[in-house]
Amino acid sequence: MESIELLKSLSDAFGVSGFEGEVRGLIRQLIEPYVDELQVDPLGNLIATKRGRKRFKMMLDAHMDEIGLMISYIEEDGYLRFTAIGGWDERIIPAQAVTIQTRKGAKEARLKVHGVIGSAPPHILKKEELERPLKLEEMFIDIGASSRAEAEERGIKIGDPAVIHYPCERLNELYLRGKALDDRAGCAVLIKALEALKDEELDFTLVCNFAVGEEVGLRGARTAAYQIEPDIAIAIEGTIGADMPGVPKHKQPAALGRGPALTVADRSIIVNRELLEALERTAEENEIPYQYKLPVYGGTDAGEIHLSRGGVRTAVVSVPCRYIHSPHSLLRLDDFEATVRLIVVFLRNYRA
Repeated sequence: MESIELLKSLSDAFGVSGFEGEVRGLIRQLIEPYVDELQVDPLGNLIATKRGRKRFKMMLDAHMDEIGLMISYIEEDGYLRFTAIGGWDERIIPAQAVTIQTRKGAKEARLKVHGVIGSAPPHILKKEELERPLKLEEMFIDIGASSRAEAEERGIKIGDPAVIHYPCERLNELYLRGKALDDRAGCAVLIKALEALKDEELDFTLVCNFAVGEEVGLRGARTAAYQIEPDIAIAIEGTIGADMPGVPKHKQPAALGRGPALTVADRSIIVNRELLEALERTAEENEIPYQYKLPVYGGTDAGEIHLSRGGVRTAVVSVPCRYIHSPHSLLRLDDFEATVRLIVVFLRNYRA
């Protein structure tokens, strides 16, 4: 599949933390021809194994889940109250279009209901109300239902997940806009790497984990690493592209247009120096542009992976994305392709 179509399909797939079934089913279908073994563990991680010449295990990890919302109460007049799943900036939530996944339908193709997060027009607001952001508990979702019974008839129940969703689109030759590029971009890197290496025997066994629950505490990576028992690991992320007005360069964790971002340290890990240097050499010897993610912003699944069992040498490689944790993240396709190339060349040349 072409990169642009792959990224679009992954971005548009539903996969709120704890409800990753739809995006997992899509990824499973895409990678099945390229691996020797597939399994879904009890938490919902999709673990794909490509056997190599040696039992030495390299783990690649990218998380499938995205931040979202959950229905917490249905008002008598049909409006829906909700809570957040994952890290939202509450200022950007009002007046957004939402998609709610109901319990109706097949396991990986649940019926969806569309709505909007209600926002009162400025004409009827007091000055002090206009000057302060709405709190989450003041917000509601309007699905066009006139009663609780009507909302329930349409399949809405307490606990249903929802996501702010606008279709992914290409802005021009370089830029793609869509939701959940943190970390569907990382998932796409893993898929493209497996596709590129489908006819090759690696020197080691490659295990790709498409993780659940990263946005709510790195949960899937913790259990996946425990059962995989990797010798080394690389987490592939969509990271903070902050090259924008108002952010000084020394506070920009990464920038678009400079290639994949290599993490030196963040709030969850100090990256293994030998593995970092191996990635640096791979990039330099193959003329792949790269940058460093400035420490110590954020955290990734690497934080749990490197602490698994007796410890795992772990690195982090990221695709820079502007406006993550919003409905409209932005990436450059050349950054994505450079990340794919770095990972493929690294895997191809690594000797266990």
